[in-house]
Amino acid sequence: MNHQTQPHSLLQMFLYTLLIALIALLGYLSFSHIRSTDGMVDSTQAYVEPDSNFTHLWTAPSDWRLMYLKSEEKALVEYGRELIAHTSEYLGPKGSVKAISNGMNCQNCHLNAGTQPWGNNYFAVQSTYPKFRARSGAIEDQVKRVNDCFERSLNGQALAAESKEMRAILAYIKWLGSDVAKGVAPKGSGIFKLKGLKRAIDPIKGAEVYAAKCQSCHQADGGGVMADNGKSYTYPPLWGPHSYNHGAGLYRMSNFAGYVKYNMPLGANYEKPQLTDEEAWDLAAYVNTMPRPAKDLSQDWPDIAGKPFDHPFGPYADPFTEDQHKYGPYKPIKEWIAKHKKSKK
Repeated sequence: MNHQTQPHSLLQMFLYTLLIALIALLGYLSFSHIRSTDGMVDSTQAYVEPDSNFTHLWTAPSDWRLMYLKSEEKALVEYGRELIAHTSEYLGPKGSVKAISNGMNCQNCHLNAGTQPWGNNYFAVQSTYPKFRARSGAIEDQVKRVNDCFERSLNGQALAAESKEMRAILAYIKWLGSDVAKGVAPKGSGIFKLKGLKRAIDPIKGAEVYAAKCQSCHQADGGGVMADNGKSYTYPPLWGPHSYNHGAGLYRMSNFAGYVKYNMPLGANYEKPQLTDEEAWDLAAYVNTMPRPAKDLSQDWPDIAGKPFDHPFGPYADPFTEDQHKYGPYKPIKEWIAKHKKSKK
């Protein structure tokens, strides 16, 4: 009797096992579908290669390494960092050392005391200066570069080269670039070069962006917010008498657009930008259309052929107007410049 029932029992066991396996498979497929549709897992989505512009960016030397400097040098580097972070405390209108600037701090433009990747940092200054700059038509050293910022971005006066403050700023800049090879601009240094628009940039659209995303900090009149101490700004002025003048680097639309794209509004960075490319460009058009201090630029660009595509003041070597140089579209200007540079070779 057992020999007669054994095949039947084996068949039952096989069918039972098969049923359990089928139920498990259906459960797995159902769970996988739920996960893929709720955004947790989607095996059908293609792998996206990370943008190499934002990987392996250069960073500043760690503070613990300051212990290896001589005490005098360490003190100078630390004072230099303090001057960059809180410039107006020492050199602003109510500065404790000298009143030679507009109340803004260097780090209003050079974020995190000049150390933020794509935040207009100082990583490449020591490695690339002295160098020829077409704006002055001369070889410039680090002293000239620092004083350009004081006279343009801070709308103030130059620091004496032999002053303690200049020596401290130079020591700090040298410290930040201590690991950078001569002649090298490491990835993430300076300001990101944002791709241009096919159209002209629009200050009217930029005004809408400003009202929605910038006005709460920089105020409707662009005047910023003064700190309680009355010496510096919690949020710096973007235009008006206490902002940068029209000889500053951020007065160029491409610099301003690249700067705000990966640094503004407050809290944004290259890993989590909050502005689209169009918003960044249009915001630049709006802010740099508003009134600000003027500067004598008559000695700039002795060779007018060296002017960048978005320099808004003529005369030019190319046939385009001041209006197009300021607002674009820039592609025709860039193509003309590239074509005529090649023809000189």
